Amino acid sequence: MTNTAGNPEGRVLVVSCHPLTDSLCKDLCDHVLLRFDERGADVVHLDLYATGFDPVLSAVERMHYHKKPYPTDALKRETDDLVSAETLVLVFPVWWFGFPAMLKGWFDRVWAPGVAYDHADNAGPIKPRLTKLRHCVAVATMGSPWWIDRIVMLRPVRRVLAHALVGACARQCRFRMLTLYRADSASGKNVDRFKRRIDIVLRLIQQ
Repeated sequence: MTNTAGNPEGRVLVVSCHPLTDSLCKDLCDHVLLRFDERGADVVHLDLYATGFDPVLSAVERMHYHKKPYPTDALKRETDDLVSAETLVLVFPVWWFGFPAMLKGWFDRVWAPGVAYDHADNAGPIKPRLTKLRHCVAVATMGSPWWIDRIVMLRPVRRVLAHALVGACARQCRFRMLTLYRADSASGKNVDRFKRRIDIVLRLIQQ
């Protein structure tokens, strides 16, 4: 994890997920970090692969999922970073129209009861706890063309993020998702155009 001094727009948490250090996702994440650095933002970067994050929900964690207190000692830094974030940026590839296992495990273990939400007493809708989170941006790469994601699959990753995660745990949060389609064959021109889209969204966050 790295930190950048300054705090003009609140704490920023950038979570990246890709096993290759020379991947397009790594390049896009570096671009995001550079833009925040230029603005003097207070940034925490969690590279799930580089830090060796364990995505496996343990038996003890699952046993306590509906009990208090939920055990978070092993993930105190990760949970503290999530709770204190006002802006969350996720950079990841979409594989099989879903999250990489490492990122899914981060949601399973870090977006935990008592951290991201509370269970309702009557088994009703969960109660959000991420009250500081104001902006969430997903920057994703996908090998498929746009029409398969949007028309055939109905954007499953976006729906889970917007409604099941951010929508449920941070209802006041503005969610945006940017996807670079046909990423495996994207030209330098297309990547540059996509980075300009990222810049536009990051400028909106600053306002």
